[in-house]
Amino acid sequence: MTLRDAILTLASTVAIAPLQYPIMNVTKYITHDAEKFMPSIKQTTRLALMLGSTALLAACGGGTPATPTGNPDASVSTADLSRRIEQLASDEFEGRAPSTPGGQAASQYIADEMKKAGLEPMGDNGTYFQTVELTAMTVAPSSSMSIISGDETLVEADQKTNAVFWTKRLDESVSVADSELVFVGYGVNAPEYDWNDYAGLDVTGKTVVMLVNDPGFATKDENLFKGNAMTYYGRWTYKYEEAARQGAAAVLVIHETEPASYGWDVVSGSWTGEQYDLVRTDGGASRAALEGWLHYDTAESLFETAGLDLRAQMSAAAQKGFKPVSMGDLKLDATINQTVKTTQSPNVAGAIKGTTRPEEYVLYMAHWDHLGMSEDLEGDDKIFNGAVDNATGTAAIIEVAETMVERGAPERSVIFVAVTAEESGLLGSAYYGEKPLVPLAQTVGGINIDAILPVGQTKDMKVIGFGSSELEDLLKKQLDKRGMYIVPDQKPEAGYFYRSDHISLAKLGVPMLYADAGNNHVTNGLTYGEEFDAEYTKDRYHKPADEFDNSWDLSGIAQVTEIMLDMGYDLANSEDWPNWYEGAEFRGLRDEMRPED
Repeated sequence: MTLRDAILTLASTVAIAPLQYPIMNVTKYITHDAEKFMPSIKQTTRLALMLGSTALLAACGGGTPATPTGNPDASVSTADLSRRIEQLASDEFEGRAPSTPGGQAASQYIADEMKKAGLEPMGDNGTYFQTVELTAMTVAPSSSMSIISGDETLVEADQKTNAVFWTKRLDESVSVADSELVFVGYGVNAPEYDWNDYAGLDVTGKTVVMLVNDPGFATKDENLFKGNAMTYYGRWTYKYEEAARQGAAAVLVIHETEPASYGWDVVSGSWTGEQYDLVRTDGGASRAALEGWLHYDTAESLFETAGLDLRAQMSAAAQKGFKPVSMGDLKLDATINQTVKTTQSPNVAGAIKGTTRPEEYVLYMAHWDHLGMSEDLEGDDKIFNGAVDNATGTAAIIEVAETMVERGAPERSVIFVAVTAEESGLLGSAYYGEKPLVPLAQTVGGINIDAILPVGQTKDMKVIGFGSSELEDLLKKQLDKRGMYIVPDQKPEAGYFYRSDHISLAKLGVPMLYADAGNNHVTNGLTYGEEFDAEYTKDRYHKPADEFDNSWDLSGIAQVTEIMLDMGYDLANSEDWPNWYEGAEFRGLRDEMRPED
């Protein structure tokens, strides 16, 4: 039997015998032979149902068809998850960098899958694409950054082993000359914590050198910032922005693996090559002329030359009342030559329209992009395939969408958004926040899925940023049904809550949940899961080794997807408006957005 024959046979069965064979049970008429021709049994069923409904409508002389009841028992397909993850992580998409041919092909594939899943397009001009305007900048080999002491050059940055640098300004050539170095501790100005590393200091025209993370991490003092848990002030994004606000000419962050939560190879791999930003009205003029990272060993040597002990300065920087320290006669000279172009890369969005309250939306989000390719990589593999990060999450939200369609549209609408340029600084989700496809005040809440490890089924799920919103209560209900439990993020010092796309909506007040697979494996135990996680972070995260493997145990990815599906589906069929918990930093924004709640 051919695929066409299978579809037509099923369609005619539905059309001529609607009473004898209820639509929700029609899947049993798909033959084993036809299944050989199907990329997904669910897609063929859906197509047949549409064809059958059309034939039935014609036979009855027209009119408006009844809303299909759907199949309430429809569940996640591990085979479909595997198929989509493998395709998204294939070499064909060349690492899914925004605006590249591989990225364009990947976004088109996602749109095609959304269409097959039965989603309505939610993008521009009736398409699945929301166009995000980006600037793409590539630092030329002729660029240079030197740190000098008198006539002696101490550091000649090589963009690989000792320092990485770039500029967010959109000029083709940017220079910094004779800029004094000053150590500003953690580079934090946080009035609510009564902390200002810039107090009494004018850094105009100077190069500020600072530490990654924040003082709470360094001291483990729960009364200092948030203790071991990183705050937004610990993120490199904040540090570069604040230094620019202070008037610095250049900003250098000292890398350390533990407080950064990733190794130097992630820095050299992620911040070189083509870099993206949203189109800024000022052309990046408000940013410092140079931004960059220093390898710890390089920084230690520079401090020694300046007559300073880096470890002693780090200890001092973690204490209240720290004062910035001049780095003697050390100065920075740099010239950045770069190519600058304006480009586009889409967010991909589709929706299921609600049956009774279609103006209210539950949001699912995942980023589809990754790091692309780099000819500078050692070895033969030049592609960052991003199988875990984030082919898994993208495949998951498509699978959630497809299964919801099969179950039948809920009372509220559900929108699915695969965003671009997450790896470049959460740019696609930031753009969505600025220009949402549905009003933020009518967005009930959101679920972000980012990088599900193929560890297998677990007894627990992690909540990143645990203790933030009432969405956690809804997750707990789902886990209780399954005999599972929530664990807080075990590495709050890594700042994962500020490192994925949910934060772009959270900062605007929308309650968002970022949950992930746990570590307590159902048969192999906790140690197995922790070692699995650690191995991925060390050897695969943001490396070409993040590739799909047919030996993966996908049962855990299916488990997480099913839980996120049930949670969102129940929310979409409820009248609940979950909020941030009392005392959460975003609660006030949501209350202003929805005062009626």
